[in-house]
Amino acid sequence: MRAAGCVLWRRAGAGGVEFALVHRPKHGDWSHPKGKLRRDEAPVAAARREVREETGAEIVLGRRLTTQRYLAQGRPKEVDYWAAEAVSGEFAPNDEIDRMLWLPPAEARGTLSHPANRALLDEALATLDGVLSGSGPSVSGPSGGGRSGGGASGGGPVQGRGRGA
Repeated sequence: MRAAGCVLWRRAGAGGVEFALVHRPKHGDWSHPKGKLRRDEAPVAAARREVREETGAEIVLGRRLTTQRYLAQGRPKEVDYWAAEAVSGEFAPNDEIDRMLWLPPAEARGTLSHPANRALLDEALATLDGVLSGSGPSVSGPSGGGRSGGGASGGGPVQGRGRGA
């Protein structure tokens, strides 16, 4: 089984960052947004789609992160991940994701349910130093292939949910 997702982040005050974590009621866990690839879908396209579906975020895709491999229900699963900055959007709860939190790195790390997801967060955080200082690698632009229409207005990316929402 193939899946893809992102370690989603946004800029916070004083040059800091916050990470988005999603709660999956079916599994009772906190994780990074991700999901299965559709037939003939490229992993990067699936990552963009899954983040949009699960969080409402339009993203600027960053560096590719470590691919996770594990058994899910006794079957091999491979999940490709990217770091991604949320630039707009609004979260709406759904059947798969009932809650979303924006947390500073230490709180996000402590909230994630699985050790492999904590390692991904650490990896993403390490890649952000250059991005936040302006000396890092360029990124690919908004996930819609251009300017996004219809996101939340004002106040920063992915509105409607914050700490404890």
